[in-house]
Amino acid sequence: MPRTPQDITDAELSVLQLLWERGRETIRRLTDTLYPNGTGVHYATVQKLLERLESKQYVRRDRSAWPHVFESLVGRDDLISRRLQMTADKLCDGSLAPLLTSLVRSTPLSTREVQSLREWLDALDQGSTDSR
Repeated sequence: MPRTPQDITDAELSVLQLLWERGRETIRRLTDTLYPNGTGVHYATVQKLLERLESKQYVRRDRSAWPHVFESLVGRDDLISRRLQMTADKLCDGSLAPLLTSLVRSTPLSTREVQSLREWLDALDQGSTDSR
């Protein structure tokens, strides 16, 4: 599933987040959630957001039935990794270390988060990055 990383807008991200929560969804149901008192304009907005996400290969449309159903092609962790790497490329010559160090220093972590990071680093030292 290699793609050229393309940034997504906040509005596109809100649609993706709903798809992550729900799996497959129609434009109408996404619109009803994003705009509870929405109009046809809101439906068209969500439709356009999904078309843009589809063109960027972040979502897939199932055209086999009507209404069409959309689902995410990219997971939350994958998107986080891509966006962090894009930021590191722009700000830190591609190195994640300064970016992650800055994040940890500027954002207080809970005891649970610190423990999770320690476990991940220990696993990394042992050659396995799969533990989360």
